[in-house]
Amino acid sequence: MCAKATMEEFEALLNESYEIDTPEEGSVVKGKVIAVEAGQAIIDVGYKMEGRVDLKEFANPGEAPEISVGDEVEVYLRNVENARGEAVLSHEMARREAAWDRLEKAYADENRVDGAIFGRVKGGFTVDLGGAVAFLPGSQVDVRPVRDAGPLMGLKQPFQILKMDRRRGNIVVSRRAILEESRAEQRAEVIGKLAEGDVVDGVVKNITEYGAFVDLGGVDGLLHVTDMAWRRVNDPKEVLSIGETVKVQVIKVNKETHRISLGMKQLQDDPWDSVESKYPLDSTHTGRVTNITDYGAFVELEPGVEGLVHVSEMSWTKKNVHPGKIVSTSQEVEVMVLEIDTAKRRVSLGLKQTMRNPWEVFEEQYPVGTQVEGEVKNITEFGLFVGLDNDIDGMVHLSDLTWEGRGEDVIGNYRKGDVVQAVVSEVDTDKERISLSIKAVEGDPFAEVVDGVKRGSVVTVTVTAIEDGGIEVEYEGMKSFIRRSDLSRDRAEQRPERFQIGDKVDARVTNVDAKTRRLGLSIKAREIAEEKEAVEQFGSSDSGASLGDILGAALKKGDDN
Repeated sequence: MCAKATMEEFEALLNESYEIDTPEEGSVVKGKVIAVEAGQAIIDVGYKMEGRVDLKEFANPGEAPEISVGDEVEVYLRNVENARGEAVLSHEMARREAAWDRLEKAYADENRVDGAIFGRVKGGFTVDLGGAVAFLPGSQVDVRPVRDAGPLMGLKQPFQILKMDRRRGNIVVSRRAILEESRAEQRAEVIGKLAEGDVVDGVVKNITEYGAFVDLGGVDGLLHVTDMAWRRVNDPKEVLSIGETVKVQVIKVNKETHRISLGMKQLQDDPWDSVESKYPLDSTHTGRVTNITDYGAFVELEPGVEGLVHVSEMSWTKKNVHPGKIVSTSQEVEVMVLEIDTAKRRVSLGLKQTMRNPWEVFEEQYPVGTQVEGEVKNITEFGLFVGLDNDIDGMVHLSDLTWEGRGEDVIGNYRKGDVVQAVVSEVDTDKERISLSIKAVEGDPFAEVVDGVKRGSVVTVTVTAIEDGGIEVEYEGMKSFIRRSDLSRDRAEQRPERFQIGDKVDARVTNVDAKTRRLGLSIKAREIAEEKEAVEQFGSSDSGASLGDILGAALKKGDDN
């Protein structure tokens, strides 16, 4: 009976022992390394259970394992017994479980965690957080894109946990957040010491098309391209290079946004302070073309002082031409100062003013009445444009094409490219106009014919046509017309039909009209004038002689002569 009781007590104690001390699968237990062989550590976890763990599970990324016989380690009991009767253990899973507990607490408290980057994956890197593997996106490595992450590999450094999911085993961390926080503290400290107007040294970190970023010792300031020099800077790389140490002035500091504006030209004398004295109005200077636009060209008079040559001030003759066809970038040109506005920092320059007005030169070389030669450049409904010296044109109006007929009838005889002779009839330098006359080249036949013919003169004409209203006559090749009322003093003789074509008739000149190129003729006026002259010579009002006697005597005297 006693023996039976003893056996039952022993069995109860044994079962109780198994229930209390035997570790459950899926738990973390402590064990002792009893041997290291064949790349594995043999670990005794008690309860007559031993298991094997690969040595690599005891090594940090990039390091050799540090494990030796007698070391106490924590392992994860995956299975109590495998096919070989050994416990299935994992040191890595034990570390992971401990790490997850630690990381979840750090994530909840928003604390930093230490880790090391040990691998590269698509879109970023893998980080060992002391047993748990996290993902580090490429955008979260640094505040600026990192081209070579080699120096960061295996380096123990702090990270910020952005997101974690234990069930899925996902952890996302950021190195950039740590750097930005540290940088913000450093920036605030540096900015607190800066004041507008301070002159400091900095290092050029980055260059863009609009300026350069300068490191002032933990905080960057923007040096805009317009503040690099008083002169125009088209490319910041012409002035600065990355890594260069420069002296700059603090122009503006925004304490809230931590933005700093810097300037280099502010440390130099402003060339505009002496512009008015160095470049008086109407003075000429040599400058360099720096930029060409649709409305003109910018010319640099000295570094920092540029003036605009408006397109209207570029050429006397080229009115509708793009400035790029008159000057080119970097070309040296002579210009005249036309206007200065120091408040707006503007200088108006003239290019054509350095050359003589071609219309004035033409007037000196070809005064009115001079014959010139030129090529027909254009034909319009009102005349011809003829190319002359110094790229200027003269115009031949329709009325100056021919002496006979209408200009509209003869302009069709001309073509572009024809070389013509013309006489200068007028030069207007203010309106930049030159009037030419082609018909004047051969002289005015009317003027030659009527030379010496005055009003009151008696000329002999030839009848060329008989009409109801009078007769057409010709004098030295010039046509004229005698109206019916001027054919005779006697109304009964005012009949055109009493004349024959070819008859020679004497008529008195009543008008010489150079504009209409016509002679006013009258037979009647000649007869009246002859009668008056006869009365004055051969009779008087009290002589008693009849008019017939007087005229007869005058005619007889004429016949005797």
